[in-house]
Amino acid sequence: MIDVVIVGAGPNGLMLAAELALAGVRPVVCERLSAPTTEQRANGLVGQVVRMLDRRGLYQRLGDDPGPPQPEPGFVFGALPLDLRAVADNPLHLLQVPQRQLARVLAERAAELGVQVRRGCEVTGLTQGADAVRVELSDGTTLSCRYLVGADGGHSVVRRLAGIGFPGVSTDRTVSRTAQVSLPEDLVDPETGGLVVPGYGTIAPFRHTRTEHGLIAWAPFAGRPSTLTTIEWPDSTRFDGPLTLAEMRASVARVLGADIPLGPPAGAGPHLLRRLVGGNTRLAERYRTGRVLLLGDAAHVHSAIGGPGLNLGLQDAVNLGWKLAAQVHGWAPEGMLDSYETERQPVARRVTMSTQAQSALISPGSEITALRVLLGELLARPENAAHVAALLAGADTHYEMGGPGGPLVGRWAPDLVLHTDAGPVRLAELARPARALLLDPTGTLGPVAEPWRDRADVVTGKVDLGTGRADAAGGQRDGGGTTALLLRPDCYVAWQSTVDGSDEDWLRAALTRWFGRPRPDRP
Repeated sequence: MIDVVIVGAGPNGLMLAAELALAGVRPVVCERLSAPTTEQRANGLVGQVVRMLDRRGLYQRLGDDPGPPQPEPGFVFGALPLDLRAVADNPLHLLQVPQRQLARVLAERAAELGVQVRRGCEVTGLTQGADAVRVELSDGTTLSCRYLVGADGGHSVVRRLAGIGFPGVSTDRTVSRTAQVSLPEDLVDPETGGLVVPGYGTIAPFRHTRTEHGLIAWAPFAGRPSTLTTIEWPDSTRFDGPLTLAEMRASVARVLGADIPLGPPAGAGPHLLRRLVGGNTRLAERYRTGRVLLLGDAAHVHSAIGGPGLNLGLQDAVNLGWKLAAQVHGWAPEGMLDSYETERQPVARRVTMSTQAQSALISPGSEITALRVLLGELLARPENAAHVAALLAGADTHYEMGGPGGPLVGRWAPDLVLHTDAGPVRLAELARPARALLLDPTGTLGPVAEPWRDRADVVTGKVDLGTGRADAAGGQRDGGGTTALLLRPDCYVAWQSTVDGSDEDWLRAALTRWFGRPRPDRP
């Protein structure tokens, strides 16, 4: 019997497969497409997931930056500028990488870890039993597995067959058009990459620009075709045939009130020409029913504005991976698998709130313009910019860990450095095996964690949280290296040392809560 079958070989399904493999579980991935899609989808990653990929050793494989990720000095919220230069410990990171490349790198990583991907097989039925799930495939074969994970997108077959509701809101008010294009060289500012439009002005690159008639985004990617996107609210949303460059050019002219000559990109196609009518905001009623779980777009769909989709879905995978592996290995505490939903579903609600708010802010109308003026004044204040940046990055997520808490407990661990006898080492390097970590600056807590050493690594050294820098919870740390931390495999802080003398008891309690009872052959 297979331990875990994952349906869907997109980025989310492949990320979960790699997380399970790191934890000693060999899943089977089933994908209905016979080959990886060539369709152009997301163009990059936004938020905490960029640092999470660094902590799994994948950041450098996705780009040409040999160092750790660096935060962005600015971004947008609802097509309003978000200046982050004055934000202490700016949490917002970006990584420009096409979704096809992300999926390819994740597929390579999964293959390195021994994951089997079966292509050209679609799920047609499933039956749950007390101990297994029987999965029927379109090629006539069946698979038996202990757990089934649906990572098969917004139209998830697994979700439908499992009988999980998908309530939400569908709209047909908007029309979004995206095209890969070429433009005359004199329309592109060689210094900034901005699009200089006669009769309108300059459109900043990689930002949303709203007018009273719609929204436009200009993305001059290096080494690949530049992309134009428009969003409009037309009287009619009926169209004949696929999007053409002529239709795209007319849409740009309506949004800007100025014409831009558009041509096809150089090189062989197919080149992106996509029209989307309306949108969906939906959240699965539950993320788990018995031995069937949902992941990524199968559990939540929302507007793509702000680029939160992959940040949310890939973080779902990192949260689920170690918990599902614990269940398979038999040491998961009671309720461990249910904590996947209780932790991640509220995060999805917060993301849908953010995307709905941003969608409202880009809508036409003088009252929306007035609201944007007021909100723009508020976002000019660093404390408000920091709040919104944490929302966009997912850095404001806080899980309930129980026990006494310091400012970091329940938060995602900051990019700390551990000063060991062998030299300084970044948390991103320590976290690559996807195991629990006990960071022990005093070297006295190892014996406490010894019964859990098959599940947790102990590293001794001074924990440097950064002198004078705000931590992930907004408090100040002195960088004195006196803080011991227990991190879950998804890098959330499960325990932090205190000064009341009860550290060892609370550490044992945290280890038991998150990593089960110790092995009987351990003292």
